[in-house]
Amino acid sequence: MIDDVVVGFLAGGLARRLGGIDKCLIEILGKSILNWQLEKTAQFPHRILNANGKIERFEKFKLAIIPDVIEGYFGPLCGVLSMMKYTRKHFPFAKWLLSCATDAPFIPDDLGERLYLRGLESNADIVMASSNGRNHPVFCLWKIELADALENAIFNQEVRKIQLFTSRFKTVYEDFSASPDPFLNINTQEDIEYAQIIINSTE
Repeated sequence: MIDDVVVGFLAGGLARRLGGIDKCLIEILGKSILNWQLEKTAQFPHRILNANGKIERFEKFKLAIIPDVIEGYFGPLCGVLSMMKYTRKHFPFAKWLLSCATDAPFIPDDLGERLYLRGLESNADIVMASSNGRNHPVFCLWKIELADALENAIFNQEVRKIQLFTSRFKTVYEDFSASPDPFLNINTQEDIEYAQIIINSTE
């Protein structure tokens, strides 16, 4: 399983509500959200980061930085495609890409394993995480072989929404319901403060 999966962190968002900063670099009790996620996915040796602009700001993470294959902001689907194409070239043995939006500090530490096992048992093309009655399209396990179909959908059919694309393939779901929600995402200063309260209450 370990070599079958490449973890791809999506950090190409604009974070308008937080002044356009890189949300993955937001610190929760002295640790960036990306660092929180790196700890939760440490069992996977092959990890990459999708980001645009000056890559120097991510050098300390020692990750390959993959810019979008299309200039301009085309959303997370473009980030997924960019990382699929990189994975196919540099990790030809990998069969799956695990996409993680880098604005959620509390992702489960067994996220990759559970999505992978669910994919195998169901013979799915895509496995999407869910929790507390909501699906999380940016937390998906994707078969790398979907890269060509995804490229066609983005370039030729102007598909931008993840669920519009996933609806075309065998997509199954794995439930991670818990309190607090493991996919709580950070969009505002209030979210940052709430995340800090959660961490303090569990220590």
